[in-house]
Amino acid sequence: MRSPLAAIAVFTAWISPVLAQPQPHNVVLFVADGLRPGMVSEQTAPAMTALLSRGVRFTNTHSLFPTFTTANASGMATGHLLGDTGDFSNTIYTAFQVSGAGDSITPSLESDPVLGDVDAHFAGDYLNEATILKAARSAGFSTASIGKLGPALIFDHTERTGQHTFLVDDMSGRTGGIPLSDELKERMAAAHLPAQAPTRGDNGKAGTNTVAGTTVANVDQQNFFLNVATKAVLPIFKERGKPFVMVYWSRDPDGTQHNQGDSLGRLLPGINGPTSLAAIRNADNNLAGLVDALKEQGLDDSTDVILTSDHGFSTISKESATSWAATQSYKDVSPHLLPPGFVAIDLAHALGLPLYDPDEKNALVDVGAHPARGNGAIGEDPSRPVAVVAANGGSDLVYLPTGERALAAKIVTALSKQDYLSGLFVNDELGRIAGTLALSAIAFRGTAVTPAPAIVVNFRSFSTGCADAATCGAEIADTGLQQGQGMHGSFSRADTRNIMGAAGPSFRQRFEDDAPASNADIGITIARLLRLKIQAKGKLIGRELAEAMPNGSVPTYSEAVLQSEPDAMGNVTILLTQKVGDTVYFDAAGYPGRTLGLPTKANR
Repeated sequence: MRSPLAAIAVFTAWISPVLAQPQPHNVVLFVADGLRPGMVSEQTAPAMTALLSRGVRFTNTHSLFPTFTTANASGMATGHLLGDTGDFSNTIYTAFQVSGAGDSITPSLESDPVLGDVDAHFAGDYLNEATILKAARSAGFSTASIGKLGPALIFDHTERTGQHTFLVDDMSGRTGGIPLSDELKERMAAAHLPAQAPTRGDNGKAGTNTVAGTTVANVDQQNFFLNVATKAVLPIFKERGKPFVMVYWSRDPDGTQHNQGDSLGRLLPGINGPTSLAAIRNADNNLAGLVDALKEQGLDDSTDVILTSDHGFSTISKESATSWAATQSYKDVSPHLLPPGFVAIDLAHALGLPLYDPDEKNALVDVGAHPARGNGAIGEDPSRPVAVVAANGGSDLVYLPTGERALAAKIVTALSKQDYLSGLFVNDELGRIAGTLALSAIAFRGTAVTPAPAIVVNFRSFSTGCADAATCGAEIADTGLQQGQGMHGSFSRADTRNIMGAAGPSFRQRFEDDAPASNADIGITIARLLRLKIQAKGKLIGRELAEAMPNGSVPTYSEAVLQSEPDAMGNVTILLTQKVGDTVYFDAAGYPGRTLGLPTKANR
């Protein structure tokens, strides 16, 4: 029998390697918002191409659906899918008036004040899961998040003092923004950097239906963010001498692709014109600046750089032959095109109920008018709507505050008649409805504390014609932007396919990884790299991308097709998935022939 002393010796020998482990590497997560992998080459994005060539290039990539910014930020930040985070789209229904959004019940989450209000309402943490930056700073890491308003804060959204995680975004130095710490302000002043972030200037001009949008990238604002990162934050982190995590969220190419004025009213060149290409180069220059700064400060050998985009991108189409909304005249919409809020307008018309604008103090939306931001409250009493539409772009959310099954069925019937539709997903609690799939099929059912949508509405998408269809996708979009400008959010493969890569001491060199990977996997992988102990509340999580690390092996994966029963008109919603172990990845979904990436016919 082994003596107690021998057992202690064995136990000590087992834990010694753990205690002797070197400190974790630093991590820089670079998010090129809205970047399509097919647009990255030595000519368009040399710094990104170099990173992908020397490190790991993920070739089977996935944005979380709906393919929107805050939704995917929540996945990267927590490692959880949306059924756990409750960040179902950029614009959600909160079931309370959000003061930071002008008392709207349908706020955009791309706002520091709104995120604070939503956190406060949902017990201090609307995501209901710890983020990697919160866990990292609690473990003693230096942490920073820099860049685009909304997603930058989401990585440590409950830390609103600015003293523990450096937060620099569009609102820095402005009323409602997260304050800069004294330490960061002093270092910025020493580097002759202003304490207030510049605006987007001409890049923020979206134009109108008669005036083209911007023709310049978001260079000035992002140069400010880059200078803060390289001349202030990184030097502070180096002096501290402990591991750090930095998130750098580049608004470009997304912001420029949305607003570009190269293609007013036309699908071509759409988001592939010169202004969009300038935005891709702008994001690439930001990455190059960060990589150069890491080298100059001797941090490159100890820092892992992870590259991703939150989603792909598509050109906006606003044509419909079935929409009642498109038959009406609006002062700011070109004739016969879909207005902002066409889903809300069409549903109110089909149900014979009044429509109110939650973003305009519940003003009645008369015939010939549309909701200001596309959102709508439907019912006789706007303070107690029977249905709420949260308009987002390539997909919309419909909420039923009263949970009426009969109303859900009526809405499904009304929407399924529209040529702009491509697939519907219905809350499991409303029962099975022909022609639709359940929300649980797309990981919308978990531990989320925000209200769950009743129906997720996916819009039609198609290719405008090129060798790689995912680089020239087009989609119907519920937005105030114009036909020919840019949008995302759909279940098109043009929107679900994002860029992903990594390089640094924790990753393999010159390796192509063809296993499915997603933005939720990035959150899990960063947590593992930093050896963070995070207690999960929900079970909808990504996986560690271990195959991308030295001595890792590529996992086996399977493909599957989920198909609904046909509705009375023969419409079928199908969903293409891949799976690694228990982790599911969503390729594309909708009606066959109406979603880019789906077959033209359903299985019979």
